[in-house]
Amino acid sequence: MTAKPAAAAARATVYGYPRQGRHRELKKAVEGYWKGRVTADALRETARDLRRANWRQLADAGVHEVPTGDFSYYDHVLDTSVMVGAVPDRHRAAVEADALDGYFAMARGTQDVAPLEMTKWFDTNYHYLVPELGPHTVFTADSAKQVGELAEALALGHTPRPVLVGPVTYLLLAKPAPGVAADFDPLTLLDRLLPVYAEVLADLRAAGATWVQLDEPALVQDRTPAELNAAERAYRDLGALADRPKLLVASYFDQLGEALPVLAKAPVDGLALDFAEAAAGNLDALAAVGGLPGKRLVAGVVNGRNVWLNDYEKSLATLGTLLGLADRVDVAASCSLLHVPLDAAAERDIDPQVLRWLAFAKQKAGEIVTLARGLAQGTDTIAAELAANRAALASRAGSALTHDPAVRARAAAVTGADARRSAPYPERAVAQRAHLGLPLLPTTTIGSFPQTTELRAARAGLRAGRIGTAAYEERIKDEIRAVLAFQEKAGIDVLVHGEPERNDMVQYFAEQLTGYLATQHGWVQSYGTRYVRPPVLAGDVARPEPMTVRWTRYAQSLTDRPVKGMLTGPVTMLAWSFVRDDQPLGDTARQVALALRDEVADLEAAGTSVIQVDEPALRETLPLRAAGRAAYLAWATEAFRLTTGGVRDRTQVHTHMCYAEFGDIVRAIDDLDADVISLEAARSHMQVARELAQHGYPREAGPGVYDIHSPRVPSAEEVASLLRKGLDAIPAERLWVNPDCGLKTRAWPETRASLENLVAAARTVRAEIPLS
Repeated sequence: MTAKPAAAAARATVYGYPRQGRHRELKKAVEGYWKGRVTADALRETARDLRRANWRQLADAGVHEVPTGDFSYYDHVLDTSVMVGAVPDRHRAAVEADALDGYFAMARGTQDVAPLEMTKWFDTNYHYLVPELGPHTVFTADSAKQVGELAEALALGHTPRPVLVGPVTYLLLAKPAPGVAADFDPLTLLDRLLPVYAEVLADLRAAGATWVQLDEPALVQDRTPAELNAAERAYRDLGALADRPKLLVASYFDQLGEALPVLAKAPVDGLALDFAEAAAGNLDALAAVGGLPGKRLVAGVVNGRNVWLNDYEKSLATLGTLLGLADRVDVAASCSLLHVPLDAAAERDIDPQVLRWLAFAKQKAGEIVTLARGLAQGTDTIAAELAANRAALASRAGSALTHDPAVRARAAAVTGADARRSAPYPERAVAQRAHLGLPLLPTTTIGSFPQTTELRAARAGLRAGRIGTAAYEERIKDEIRAVLAFQEKAGIDVLVHGEPERNDMVQYFAEQLTGYLATQHGWVQSYGTRYVRPPVLAGDVARPEPMTVRWTRYAQSLTDRPVKGMLTGPVTMLAWSFVRDDQPLGDTARQVALALRDEVADLEAAGTSVIQVDEPALRETLPLRAAGRAAYLAWATEAFRLTTGGVRDRTQVHTHMCYAEFGDIVRAIDDLDADVISLEAARSHMQVARELAQHGYPREAGPGVYDIHSPRVPSAEEVASLLRKGLDAIPAERLWVNPDCGLKTRAWPETRASLENLVAAARTVRAEIPLS
């Protein structure tokens, strides 16, 4: 293929970049600040250094226009709340006393004040802090962060483009503040919010911004006519401002659909669209509306959410088609590169032949630059890059890693009976209650206990050869004994072994399954200072040997109370990995489910009576548009049932979900056919319990009563109050008492106090239940 140079020279840009630094410097600085070991000035200096390193890395790669304002100490939606003055009343005094401490109080809470609710950013594993708004919200502009970071980039000689969360998406992501009627629609505040955005835009223009990017990913979802009218009004008004920079409205994660003609006609200067696989329909839709004459199009042809190398020829073909649809076409990733690790070159343990299939943020920036050069100057100028790209793609397609005939034959032989329990839930519940003998409102935890510095040091020492396997395993046994002893003393009914041997709930299993690759430095932000290393799902999946049985059996030997076996479910194994893009997700899910089914069978054979298969990602992986949801939920729920369908009636199957909106998947939760589900509920004040009741959910449920994403210790009275709300929706014989999520990120002192209060609250409320 030979392409002619583009009429207007294409340029390379990105929407955002990983924040943490090569060695997670931001995490260490922020956590050091929380602990009093790092000063505010030192934290700000670390942040400046990281921003400058990012801009320099992008500029050195050949990126023409760098993003500013995408950097955050905790979350960019929280930054937007600060920018527009939407500080909750309960945090206002803290923010006025010290802006930085108040910012972190909104994110994490304090002992006396609850934080903002946290939930998933669209269908990613990133979490944002939900704005709280009401009819009395007063917006005020605070552009200091945006202007300051713009000035930094300009001073260093870069061409910057400030990035803001757009006003429509901001309001669509918000919820009614506590005490505000549940049916309050934050979008009614749009006319009040737009003048604040106008003021921020004017400030950025005065500070030297030529372009400003307004992110509107909420518009790729199904939207009502009223919501589309709000988008039309927002960009009509912002576009008509006399004192503004050029406006680039960006969408990503899916195709714009009904919002595309609205934005195409708006008086803005450019659109940024996703042209990766999930949003391939944007190309035809853009042609159908007559393109963007006189406007700039930023084409997201490099997948910003996965780690596989780009197919240059395919992307160049898309870009070539787009050339006639806009005044100029620039090249970008499909979304912010926040969602991928920083640099694949840092990986030393991945086979070099496999490593060339991978592209992290730094490599993706290089791909964008290469494509922009090929588009602007002709493909002859990138002939060497094209040849190397073809060879790498062919290497992956022909690799034995990607095809295991035995795995494929087993998956093809699955029948509907394999994905069903032998008896319906009511019969199973009778058998389980007789076997387990649990009280009303049984107490349990979600699985993990604090991962202490000593535990992490022991794992690091084992990897580095500083301690031997025997010494390491004794350390793990000591921790399990301590965790079991605490739970028994505290009075918890169904115990866990605490998972001290596990580095991560997905990575731990991925390292023991075929088809997966583990990274050493592939950190990605999940929320705040919580970073994970998603494994890379590169090939067909099987389980060579048991993964959890040994430690679960050991824990059960220490107690007469039931100890849960703990597994990560197939959908979450996919969602929190970088999945292969060369076969349907449902096929990969079935392979993972069969591997986990073997583990469930071995746990049951070893005497485990309660087995928890966590699926926190079931909701976040839900397609953003309704048209794709039925097909997704069909294979996702089948994969869970395939994992758990082979156990006896008396074996109680639990699942867990957290930090997502569950109301629109309650039917799918029912279809999982788990005996018990635990869900996040503390920050949302038992909303999910009400949603389960409205659906008529017939099984047992544990809506969380302790928010583990905050360091505050809930009092026994607070937990009891939440439990009573839970009882308003769920009968006592089907209500469990548990935290929102695992305790891995918490410290032992707060964990002990919180769980002791949880047990005390359960006993108090249990005593209030009339005897039947």
